[in-house]
Amino acid sequence: MQFLPAIQLEALLPCSQLIASLRRAFASPCHTPLRHHHDYPIPGETEKGTLLLMPAWDDGRYFGIKLVAVSPHNRRQGLPTIQGIYTLFETATGTPILQMDAKALTNLRTAAASALASGFLSRAESKTLLMVGTGALAPYLIRAHASVRPIERVLIWGRTLAKAQALAAELSNPRYSASPAGDLSTAIAEADIISCATLSSKPLVLGRWLKDGQHIDLVGSFKPNMREADDEAIRRALVYVDTMEGALKETGDIVEPIRNGILRPEDIPGDLFSLCRRECAGRQSAEAITLFKSVGHALEDLAAARLAWEGMRE
Repeated sequence: MQFLPAIQLEALLPCSQLIASLRRAFASPCHTPLRHHHDYPIPGETEKGTLLLMPAWDDGRYFGIKLVAVSPHNRRQGLPTIQGIYTLFETATGTPILQMDAKALTNLRTAAASALASGFLSRAESKTLLMVGTGALAPYLIRAHASVRPIERVLIWGRTLAKAQALAAELSNPRYSASPAGDLSTAIAEADIISCATLSSKPLVLGRWLKDGQHIDLVGSFKPNMREADDEAIRRALVYVDTMEGALKETGDIVEPIRNGILRPEDIPGDLFSLCRRECAGRQSAEAITLFKSVGHALEDLAAARLAWEGMRE
């Protein structure tokens, strides 16, 4: 059984092909039990780690499972916050056929899912992208969004200006400019698309800062006690999610507004399944504020792993 390191996996999963693969997967029959969350104590740390187990299987060809450890304190040691492994199996025999770096797989498929949603929800002429957060996922999200919209300008905001400056320098290219943003409210006012990938427990994107026509892409909040947007942002936006089952249970950006009476589950027009199957509409007007909340889904991992395996065989 071969192991794919990050660099090889990225070569096998270019943005355009991965987005198309996810679109086909969300439009097809699949089986994805709700992922397991298990918090565990870390010696010497007050904040617990989280173990995620994410299985999925398709119509009979492949199944797979991702094991991921989320260790927030790793940042102080210069280590990745998210680490893990993904194993792809052949369904007919139960044979494990491929393993890969779960961190790279997660970054690639998460960014592709956000770009897939943006294709339905952001304005086609969107040119300015604001990236809130400077972690490992940020460059993937920027590249993915730029692959589906004519992005000319990227603004990057982080709690540490030096990290935003470093990421802007890393992303420098002829297609779009990249520059750090000093003030978040000013940057939000200038953006067509706002992508947020942080581990924040308090809202960063405030509804009073938003303007008509924007699209907000919330990626970071994967626990009920985490928030990236406040209730006013949820109230003003037309809210979509990657999966109804996961979003209604796992993320504070959906759970808390529902608890506070700001949002009802029936107010959410659809998820990636219904969007890709054309069972619900995406953006309907240039003035609407749209919001996509991603919590992550095992189907995305399976679609990406399958694409990598088939690419290797070709």
